[in-house]
Amino acid sequence: MARLDFYHLTLSPLERALPRLLLRAWRSGARVVVLAGSMERVRALNSLLWTFDANTWLPHGCAEDGHAEAQPIWLTDREERPNGATLAVLTDGMAVADPADWVRVLDVFNGRDPDAVAAARGRWRSARDAGHELHYWQQTEQGGWAEKASANNPAATGGEGGDDDGARA
Repeated sequence: MARLDFYHLTLSPLERALPRLLLRAWRSGARVVVLAGSMERVRALNSLLWTFDANTWLPHGCAEDGHAEAQPIWLTDREERPNGATLAVLTDGMAVADPADWVRVLDVFNGRDPDAVAAARGRWRSARDAGHELHYWQQTEQGGWAEKASANNPAATGGEGGDDDGARA
């Protein structure tokens, strides 16, 4: 079974939270696929990752850039892993066909959109019923993440996960 982490955006938009999650994942050595809702959104995220912090470099690319196998972070609008990724980051309500095909899946959703929250709850229930290890993270005032719940994880305590960002692969 796979580990799925649900990231509930409550304070900042995806454009502020995603680079931080990806930076942490990349620094851990993970190869990542970011699944976005459209090619237009892929282009916007691609541009964002070049400009989010003038002092930080985050290696990434998309189909328009080429050289997928050389990109630690690959942005796409369809499920693929041309860079050998084991970590999928889902945005825009996207899903993977079978979470068990991945070592880890991060499902990042907009907590200010009732439809996005309802859809994320549905994905949580489906993943729980399939027996996956689940973790629910909520943004903290400090800009980090606190684990608020987990399911199908015998080691979980159900308490605060601290101010960790949880993106380690």
